[in-house]
Amino acid sequence: MTAEYKPRAVGAPNTLDYRVFIEDKAGKVVSPFHDIPLFANEEKTILNMIVEVPRWSNAKLEISKDEAFNPIKQDIKKGKLRFVRNCFPHHGYIWNYGAFPQTWEDPTSVHPDTKAKGDNDPLDVCEIGETIGYVGQVKQVKVLGTMALLDEGETDWKIIAIDVNDPLASKLNDIEDVEKHLPGLLRATNEWFRIYKIPDGKPENNFAFSGEAKNKKYATEVIHECSEAWNRLIQREVPNPGEGYDIAVHNTSVEKSPYKITTSSAEYKAIPAASPKPAAPIDASIDKWFYISGQPSL
Repeated sequence: MTAEYKPRAVGAPNTLDYRVFIEDKAGKVVSPFHDIPLFANEEKTILNMIVEVPRWSNAKLEISKDEAFNPIKQDIKKGKLRFVRNCFPHHGYIWNYGAFPQTWEDPTSVHPDTKAKGDNDPLDVCEIGETIGYVGQVKQVKVLGTMALLDEGETDWKIIAIDVNDPLASKLNDIEDVEKHLPGLLRATNEWFRIYKIPDGKPENNFAFSGEAKNKKYATEVIHECSEAWNRLIQREVPNPGEGYDIAVHNTSVEKSPYKITTSSAEYKAIPAASPKPAAPIDASIDKWFYISGQPSL
C-alpha cells in the first residue's frame, strides 16, 4: 500500500511556504484527511497512517485542515514557525508522529470517559517502530492502544501503533506487549506529552485515566467513533465545516460526498506543481536541552 502514495514537496522545509501534498500512484493529488482510506485491508485490522513528523525531528508539522487538499505544513504561532523543544532526555519527537485519515475528533461531542470535547483534528498516531519515517509517508500500521491527553480542556487521543513491517510487529498485539518488548517507552511517552510545552511557558499537560494507556480494544472503539464523526462531516451532516470548524473538505474520491470535486475544477488546478528545495537553516537554539523536573504519572 505504501507504494500507492508519495509526497509532493513544494518549497523548502523550515519555511512558511513549505507544503507537502500527497499523490496517488497515478500522480493525482489526494487529501490525506479525506481521500486516503482509513483501513488498508478488508478485515479492517491494518490502518493507513500519514507521517507528519519523523522521529527525532523538531519541526511541528501537521496536516493543514483549512487549506484545499490538506497539505502538510509547519505550524505557525504569532507568525513564527513552531518547533518542539528537547526536554531531556528526549530529542524532538520520540516516535514517528502523524494522523489517521478519515477520522475527526468532533469538537461538539463530549466523550463520556474523558468528559471533554474533541479537539477538531484527525486522530493522532504515535508509530513506535524502529524505522524513521519521512514527511508525507503513508505507513500501514496496527493499533496497540491509546492515551487520552487533555490538551487545554479538549480530548486529544494519542493512538499507539506499530508499522506492520517492523521486526517486532508480530510480537506486539496489545498495549501490554509494548512494555514487555519496549520497556520504558510508554512511560517516556507519558512524560513527553506532559512536559513538552513547558519550555514555551505553558503548564504541564494532563491525561485522562491518570495517564494509563488503554488497550487495543478501547483504542479501536475510539478510532471507529472518530471515523463515524468524519463521515458525518464529509457527508454534510455537520453543517458548514469551513465556517464553523475551519476544515477544507475538498476531496476527489469520497462517494456521495457533496464536497467531491473533479481534477478539472479550479480548486484542483490551483494545486502547485512539485518544487522541492533544500531545507532552510534553523536557529541553533532549537537544539538546546531543557531539564524539567517531575515524575511521570504512570
